Amino acid sequence: MNFSTEYSFAQKLDQQDELASFRDKFVISDPDLIYLDGNSLGRLPVKTVGYMNHIVEEEWGERLIRIWNDGWVNAPTELGEKIAHLIGARPDEVLVCESTSTNLFKLAVAALRANPDRRKVVSDVFNFPSDLYILQGILDLLQGGRYLELVESEDNITILMEDLVDQLDEDTALLSLTHVAFRSAFMYDMKQVTDLAHNIGALVLWDLSHSVGSVPLHLNQSGVDLAVGCTYKYLNGGPGSPAFLYVRKDLQSKLVPPTWGWFAADSPFNFNLKFKPAGDISRFRIGTPPMLSMKALEPALDIHLEVGIDRLREKSIRQTDYLIALASEWMLPLGIEICSPIDSTQRGSHVSLQHPEAFRICRAMIESKPPALQVIPDFRSPDYIRLGIAPIYTSFTDIYRGLNRMREILIEKEYQRFSHERKLVT
Repeated sequence: MNFSTEYSFAQKLDQQDELASFRDKFVISDPDLIYLDGNSLGRLPVKTVGYMNHIVEEEWGERLIRIWNDGWVNAPTELGEKIAHLIGARPDEVLVCESTSTNLFKLAVAALRANPDRRKVVSDVFNFPSDLYILQGILDLLQGGRYLELVESEDNITILMEDLVDQLDEDTALLSLTHVAFRSAFMYDMKQVTDLAHNIGALVLWDLSHSVGSVPLHLNQSGVDLAVGCTYKYLNGGPGSPAFLYVRKDLQSKLVPPTWGWFAADSPFNFNLKFKPAGDISRFRIGTPPMLSMKALEPALDIHLEVGIDRLREKSIRQTDYLIALASEWMLPLGIEICSPIDSTQRGSHVSLQHPEAFRICRAMIESKPPALQVIPDFRSPDYIRLGIAPIYTSFTDIYRGLNRMREILIEKEYQRFSHERKLVT
């Protein structure tokens, strides 16, 4: 599609957008604040506010402990069923629980113990550092000569399949990758990679945190063994909302998690003193779920199921293509480099731009005083500006206005007014 750099063109795209009305389902208190960070924290659904008042005042306040038997106790699996529809899994293969890191730990340890004669874990340099820390900690814990190998990138944007193949051998127990890279938005072909690992007898563990809610996923069709993901990015579950895990049905009874928690037991309320794991996905639970943050996720999932992930992906591609077209026209002459795949089949739903002054540019976008337009991207070290497109509420005019504001900052060198001092969260 040929994109114009005229503002009227962005307005026309919004008028033609069949998903535009879903923007009204989210809290947008300031229409002049351009939010391009939905890949870090999604917006608050309007329905969540009243829904949580009901959960707190009536379910907790009035029902008290009785509410557990009125539905709360099944929330991890019921919410898991809804996520299963978004990731191409069976309803009994997904569980909402704990954090992404905790779930990664549980699944990775179980996978490595299922392959005790193999020593190697393979990942890549694009994996989220937290995932690599968890893997490093597991290898330190289990010992036995196990080690981690990382696949390098030749261009800092993509991973070549031949480089991944070179790391996979008969000693590989586990391949653990992020499906969409947090920095460049590079997206793997999930089935191709899973098949490569299975061909040499390894299990595969995917992190779906930057995929779920923006990219169609087909875990069953791809033969995926294990997966984890967060719910506070594109799924709009709220700050620190509980994560989810996926375990393929035939593996559930074969893998034993390292955390033998109360709710992972076969009959938790029999209070047996010897642990016997549940025979289904519940064996990967640990303790009592955080019900307030758990329930806050539900309205957002319902919106995504109403929209449909295929329609979201179609819009995401149009919007990221449009963003890249504007950046190519406006930003390349000003020293910006595009550091995400141009090919949409290899790209998730964010676009990374690179500049030596990326941090101060981000500060100028966020902190400039009115009447300057405020834009919220996020910064990733060492010099990346990430622009997250959440197609469920991001408009084409948001993209136009955000990029135009960045162009002003670069032309006028407004970023020079800001220091290099960084806050704890960037």
